[in-house]
Formats: sequence, structure tokens, C-alpha cells
Amino acid sequence: MTDFFVMKPGETAAPLPPGPVLCAGSADMRRIHRFFLWAYEEAPGLVRSVKPGDTARSAEVGDVLSNFDKGLLVHHEGEDLLMYPTLAERAPACALHVEQMLQQHRQVAELVDALEPLRTRWIETADAGVGGELAHTYEDLSTVLQTHLRREVTEVMPAVDRVLTEAELTKVGQHGIDTLDRKLLLSYLGMILAANPEGERKELFVQMPLPVRILYRVVGRRMYRRRYADLFPGRPIPAAL
Repeated sequence: MTDFFVMKPGETAAPLPPGPVLCAGSADMRRIHRFFLWAYEEAPGLVRSVKPGDTARSAEVGDVLSNFDKGLLVHHEGEDLLMYPTLAERAPACALHVEQMLQQHRQVAELVDALEPLRTRWIETADAGVGGELAHTYEDLSTVLQTHLRREVTEVMPAVDRVLTEAELTKVGQHGIDTLDRKLLLSYLGMILAANPEGERKELFVQMPLPVRILYRVVGRRMYRRRYADLFPGRPIPAAL
């Protein structure tokens, strides 16, 4: 399988600070980015799968998309608060790349803001015209993320690996875990795991709080399979832990 996280011609990585690698930020970021890439690649098709007037289906899909958006914004918030200020302070030569990433975060936030009222109207009416506009806006967001999520990993995270300690990196991820409702995290953990290669799922899983891991084993796996089957009827359900 071709690695998605590869720089394209003309792109350049942030200057690498001197010193050893202090954390595994690049690997961790790949894992969560794979989920967001998958989620937003699927989002337009999920909207278009709803027949006009089918408000039960629009409510179900709209709730899932809302949670995708919430998770994405919280993920970026953690980076804005805890990762990029530290990188800018400790590696001033990375300032240009830091500002580029923050600008892309703002662009993502603007698109998510534009989605919210559209999605609300569509959930209530399952109107075909509103649905078409909503699907198109999710396509725009997916396009932005295809660039941002790749470039953040390829251009910035190698510098982060040399600047943040493992404890500091853990706090970035913990921000999302603490901010999102545990029940919400549990209900989407299967999708997050399934978006990653088999060999990396365990590494991602052990980063989850112990209560979430236990509940996933007990009920979360079934929740994932049921949710996936409802969203994508007829598709094989991708493997997760």
C-alpha cells in the first residue's frame, strides 16, 4: 500500500532542531489523521445516501457528521493550545510552518462553521437542495484536509518529535480525550481503530483511558459494528480490535 504521508514536489519540511528524537508524535499523528481522512472522504457520500424527505436517516447521518466535526475541532484545539506554541518557542526556525498550519486550522474551522447551519436544516427536512449543498461543502472540507493532514505529518511533526517530550505529547492527545464525552469516544473508537493498519491498532488502543478500553471490549465493539452497518448497509465491516 502506498504511504499517503509523503511530501509532494515543491514542499519543504520545517528545519529540524538539533538533538535526539524525544517523542513519537509523527506515528501518533498518522494514526488519528487516518481516521479524519477516512471520515471526511465518506461524509459527502453519507449525505447523498439519504433520500429526500427521509428525516430519520438524515438525523442519524447528521448526528455522525456532527460528531466527526466536533472531534476534528477538538483535535486542532489541542494542537493550537499545547503543541504549536511549544514548537514556536523552542524552535523559532519553524515559525513559518507553524503559521501555515495554524492558518489551515482556521480554514478548517471556517468550513466547519459553514456546515453547522446547513446540517441543522438538512437534519430537520432531508431537503435535496440543502443536502446537495451540504455534501459539496463536505467535499471542500475533505479537499482541505487531504492537504493539511498530510503536510502536518510530513513537514511539521519531525520537528515536533525533537521538541516535545513524550509527556508533553501525551497532554496534546489527552486534551481531546478529556474534552470529548467518554461515551462519544467509546462509540467511535472502533471506526478510529479500523481506519488504521492492523499492526498499529494496538498502539493506538493502549493510549485510550483504561475505562474506555474495558468498555470497548464489553460493548464498544458491538456498537461499532452496528453503527457501521447502519451507515453503510451492505458493505463488509472493516476489522477493528
